[in-house]
Amino acid sequence: MDFRSIYGQGFARVAACATTCRLADPVANGEAILAVLAELDADAAALAVFPELSLTGYAIDDLLLQDTLHAAVARAVDRLVAASADLMPLILVGAPLRHQGRLYNCALAIHRGRLLGVVPKIHLPNYREFYERRHFASGDATEGGEIIVGAHTAPFGPDLLFAAEDIEGFVVHAEICEDFWVPVPQSSLAALAGATVLANLSASNITIGKADTRRLLIQSQSQRCLSAYLYSAAGKGESTTDLAWDGQTTIAENGVILAESPRFAESAQFVAADIDLELLAQERLRQGTFDDNRRHIGVTADDFRRISFRLGPPKGDIGLLRDVARFPFVPADPARLEQDCYEAYNIQVTALEQRLAASKIDKLVIGVSGGLDSTHALIVAAKAMDRLGKPRSNILAYTMPGFATSETTKSNAIALMEALGVTAKELDITETARLMLKEIGHPYSAGKKVYDVTFENVQAGLRTDYLFRLANLHGGLVLGTGDLSELALGWCTYGVGDQMSHYAVNAGVPKTLIQYLIRWCIATGQYAPPVLATLDSILHTEITPELVPAGAGGEVQSTEAFIGPYELQDFNLFYVLRYGFRPAKIAFLAEAAWAHVGKGAWPQDFPEDRRHAYDLAQIRRWLEVFIRRFFGFSQFKRSALPNGPKVVAGGSLSPRSDWRAPSDGNAQAWLDDLARHVPKA
Repeated sequence: MDFRSIYGQGFARVAACATTCRLADPVANGEAILAVLAELDADAAALAVFPELSLTGYAIDDLLLQDTLHAAVARAVDRLVAASADLMPLILVGAPLRHQGRLYNCALAIHRGRLLGVVPKIHLPNYREFYERRHFASGDATEGGEIIVGAHTAPFGPDLLFAAEDIEGFVVHAEICEDFWVPVPQSSLAALAGATVLANLSASNITIGKADTRRLLIQSQSQRCLSAYLYSAAGKGESTTDLAWDGQTTIAENGVILAESPRFAESAQFVAADIDLELLAQERLRQGTFDDNRRHIGVTADDFRRISFRLGPPKGDIGLLRDVARFPFVPADPARLEQDCYEAYNIQVTALEQRLAASKIDKLVIGVSGGLDSTHALIVAAKAMDRLGKPRSNILAYTMPGFATSETTKSNAIALMEALGVTAKELDITETARLMLKEIGHPYSAGKKVYDVTFENVQAGLRTDYLFRLANLHGGLVLGTGDLSELALGWCTYGVGDQMSHYAVNAGVPKTLIQYLIRWCIATGQYAPPVLATLDSILHTEITPELVPAGAGGEVQSTEAFIGPYELQDFNLFYVLRYGFRPAKIAFLAEAAWAHVGKGAWPQDFPEDRRHAYDLAQIRRWLEVFIRRFFGFSQFKRSALPNGPKVVAGGSLSPRSDWRAPSDGNAQAWLDDLARHVPKA
């Protein structure tokens, strides 16, 4: 596999195009289409979609019935077919074609010197400004047919799929304008039959607000059909006798707009994007109801004819025409981020409210370290108490300093508890931990600086043990603070440790989102000013478990130095958990997202001094750490998770929700993929 080839990584480059039309001049329009195709061929595109009736123009009325026009259409088709012999893209163009004594509004599929097939429009609008039945016959019931166009004979009917032999999962279906606006589009049936790339050749005149309606339909159809959807509408040059045209071109994938052109352009234009065929295949594999729906409706492979062709894509790096977010759990778009933070925060708060109400327990017990996770859990708890009409003093919050607790985190914890008005106490575990180490004969008790896992877990275990006993004493619930990222990496102490609680309110929230949720709470003023000031201080503190004393130079134990940057590990987690991607593909995407600080959007107000870049060697190193920890040994911790709400669409790791895996599995297959397919630099 060529690591940096988009085609080797399961992508295909596609384009939606709008040319400047010359009314009733198929030869000139054909040349305009070829000019665009030359650019797309140089850019190694696999598909180019042009508007409805793009060879003649849509708004030419009774000129559609002229013999002279049809002779010119035949010449233009011959020219396109001949010229396509040296072009890579599969071409979809629109033309009126005569067949068995009637005229049809058609999409022609052309590739490498062949007219692969012709798809007629089924639903002919004959309302308001549309008058298509005056000229055209419906393509309904033409399945299985054949048509002669000039010197070419080709399959004819709405039952055609165009499948690339040399790109797995690249199966194209074409429909025409109104066929997309009906309750059950033909593309829905085609998707159930295996089409992954749905194309719409459209005219669609523009009126106020119509572009938004089209965009909504495109996004909806691409998501409902778990597909890519390309839309190309007629633009400049169409007759404005009674209508106007905007040339909207849009590409969507699984509900996400990948690319969209400016409208009302003065010249020919196209938008291109790299669609992820492996993502679509994974979505269909996971969503079993997709195939169940096929069975329910009765769609079979025999309902569509598959026309094969070979693209012959280039090898090597041709770039990636696709935005890959650095933070898949934290959108860069400010409006979307605002919505996500609002929803995540309220999911957690309402879930905790429900748990307290259902258990008829009105007290919470929580350990507060001054770190991100316990900070967020505490402010969520405070808001839940507010909404339940209970005093915040019902939250029994304990800071429990140990051997390596810094003054900074301890003071932050105390300041936060006091500002929130919870019942705050300090419970120093140092002497108890020292006693336990002595009683089990640990070298530390003999004066040796042995800071091993036993040394660390004695502290983590004591803290949890104290919290559970305090909950017994005061009749409360222990509120867990660990997050989704820590669970993914197994960065938690099992059983009597931070892996366990009565309710794990943060278990569905990745570390990168927790950081931004706290920023959101500050930005939206969710709490009083003293609380917000402390939250800001906590955000700027090094992420550390504070279980090992500082070194001779004052350096503190760093979580990310050991398990990797959370921003990279959350990236890896998203693509493993949400899509099940191969390590090589995750590394490819990570390099696209993280290689350059100045490329791509950062989340709103993300601190300049925390904007990092990672080269492929770093990406590979930390991905290997992720694989070893996620697949290799930490599942047993996730298999025994306490309850907690799913928050992000990327998934959860609860064995009762999104993720079920054997606790005694292994990581070898993923490590092999990494070793074979990801370069070391």
